[in-house]
Amino acid sequence: QLSCLLKMVTLHGIPKDLDSYPTDLLLFLSPSDYAATGSCSQFFINIGKANVDVLPREAPQRQQLLLEALACLKIPGTQINQENAEILGRLVCDLGGEYIRSSGGSLLKDLSQCGSFLPDQEEAIRDVISSGNTTFGPPAAWSAFTLSELSGLIPVLDHSILQQIPK
Repeated sequence: QLSCLLKMVTLHGIPKDLDSYPTDLLLFLSPSDYAATGSCSQFFINIGKANVDVLPREAPQRQQLLLEALACLKIPGTQINQENAEILGRLVCDLGGEYIRSSGGSLLKDLSQCGSFLPDQEEAIRDVISSGNTTFGPPAAWSAFTLSELSGLIPVLDHSILQQIPK
């Protein structure tokens, strides 16, 4: 339906008020199409607010969006800072384990918003948390507030991590 709606909206070119349309609609638009109305970073700020789960995780469109976002934000390697993580929004959920590991704890809060993880993402999350090298500190120093901040990651935590969290 969204794909069809986008075709209708863009029938006579990209409308200047594209930002006033639902963000989920932008998932079916490419950044180059959007360029007429704004910057690529503005496009990905809007995409980050969209429900990316409208597209299946393995959908080529969704994978292409992540690649284009990384290129737009000029992220050279696999390290994502907090500012770029905020721009990526829900696209953070598609980052591979190598991004999660090299970004340290800066992605944890954003990742806790994801519905599910691939095995390599889960392993990377456990590695980062186990290192204790995050803004949240080691699990032994966590509070109830920390657990609520990272509540979406609790299913990923293994026994060795859970055991360290104070009662």
